[in-house]
Amino acid sequence: MKLILAIVQDKDSNRLSDALAESDFQSTKLSSSGGFLKEGNTTLMIGCREDKVDDALEVIRDNCSHREQMVAPISPMGGNADSYIPKPVKVEVGGATVFVLPVDSFHQF
Repeated sequence: MKLILAIVQDKDSNRLSDALAESDFQSTKLSSSGGFLKEGNTTLMIGCREDKVDDALEVIRDNCSHREQMVAPISPMGGNADSYIPKPVKVEVGGATVFVLPVDSFHQF
């Protein structure tokens, strides 16, 4: 048995949850926040048999899209803010960060 932890952008979470359910994968949603953009994420915990991991990864890949977003940079701390000109930059967001972990034991009561 494997535990898949998929960290996705909030914009993709409902679509992914629905697609996982349609493919007979059960998941648990947890609210989380990213360290880089300080925005909301969703972490999905998906338990599945080892032979179904590739199928689950395909569902995740198909439902979590990359997109570009404009982000205002954070002003420098402790530095000279007089020469700092905040100019928004384009960053790529979305997609999914996925961890596949072994499960030694599983109990459901």
